[in-house]
Amino acid sequence: MPVPSHLLPFWNEFLLATCAVDDGRYYDVCVFGDSEELADELAGLVMRGIKRATAGSLWSYEDQGIRIPRPGDLSIVTDWSGQPLCIIETQAVDVVPYNEVSAEFAAIEGEGDGSLAHWLESHQRYFEHECERAGRRFDKKMLLACERFKVVYQASPSAG
Repeated sequence: MPVPSHLLPFWNEFLLATCAVDDGRYYDVCVFGDSEELADELAGLVMRGIKRATAGSLWSYEDQGIRIPRPGDLSIVTDWSGQPLCIIETQAVDVVPYNEVSAEFAAIEGEGDGSLAHWLESHQRYFEHECERAGRRFDKKMLLACERFKVVYQASPSAG
């Protein structure tokens, strides 16, 4: 998948600043959450190094016609308005049922109080809404791609 044209200046800034080669590792644009408030809050957690993981349902990847992320993939994180904030690199991806997500993963995802109970509650609501919009039913055994990532580039505060 090519880098969207409106994000090419940011991508090229990353390549120049890190002496990286555009080797085809670009994967996607990440907007975490499904509302402006949530997307901007979660992007802030990523920028502060608190949120270092995310989870997506396998069928949502299938519906979008994209593969699940793989280690080494690079994605551009934006806020809700599409402003690029940072670039993350996928470190690991585990496919697990929703009801088998670990407390360790919930803590690394860094949302709320970091507990598994909070993760299960907030993500069940998220996945119920996602399923409803797609004409599907939420199932606690639905498979998730649980991705761990690290921030590899942030624009300088004076940029943008």
